[in-house]
Amino acid sequence: MDLALLRTFVTVHRAGSFTRAAALLGLSQPAVTSQIRTLERQLGKPLFLRQARGVTPTTIGDELAHKAAPHLDALVEIAESGLDDESSLRTLHLAGPPEFTAERALPALTELTGDDGQGFALRASFGTAEETLEGLASGHHDLAISTARPRGALLTATPLCDEEHVLVAAPRWLERIGAEALRLKGAPALEDLPVVEVHESLPFVSRYWASVFDSRPAASGTVIVPDLRAVLACAIAGAGLAVLPRYLCAPALADGTIATLHDPPVPPLRTYFLVVRTGTLAMPHIARAHEWLQRAATAWC
Repeated sequence: MDLALLRTFVTVHRAGSFTRAAALLGLSQPAVTSQIRTLERQLGKPLFLRQARGVTPTTIGDELAHKAAPHLDALVEIAESGLDDESSLRTLHLAGPPEFTAERALPALTELTGDDGQGFALRASFGTAEETLEGLASGHHDLAISTARPRGALLTATPLCDEEHVLVAAPRWLERIGAEALRLKGAPALEDLPVVEVHESLPFVSRYWASVFDSRPAASGTVIVPDLRAVLACAIAGAGLAVLPRYLCAPALADGTIATLHDPPVPPLRTYFLVVRTGTLAMPHIARAHEWLQRAATAWC
């Protein structure tokens, strides 16, 4: 059986689409379709059911993928590891949200970039969950950090850690409203406060209000900046209330430059996932980074 046909088959199986598989393989869609048809003729059985959106593997297709994929992944690793060039560093391409990646992931991974015989070069890019997962699926990244769990067989996600969200503002706002009024009135006591957010849709504030107050925020954004670190800086300067990850605002809470406006018994959480293309954990530099981040995350939660 032709290994090239098997590689195309496994890629289609994981991608769930001839179009996406063609992009990953650097082939045209007709070429991928032709290779799958050739393999089906050799086996005498259909491997996929064609649908309006992509393809679904048959039982035979699933069985073949289960048997063939691990061996093909091992062969790809051997081919890509460069047996004759042991001195060159592999490059890990990481993608994720700017704040979490910069504050958590990159400081942890830089420990693996040293010259210890197992290190790697590191390249990072920032983006939304949709952008990073699309880039990973297209082969632009090796490892992604995402707040969305991907669907399908192409990408494999592992929960990394939970992020607690905190409602904060400069101390003068807490003094103006009064802690007792906040305790008694809840969300209505906050309606007149300006809001600092990352987007006009108020994603963090809306999620907090829905989880804690079972309502929607009445205020609109006063300051909109597309980075949580900038949101924190504006909140410290007194621009208004903000909902921030605890890890990001913990130092400011400790030194009193911002204050917690509300302390619910069950704080809102957001889960981060480590995501790879299925099968790529067979590559040592990706597997090492994946494992290292999981270990580091035990101290983040």
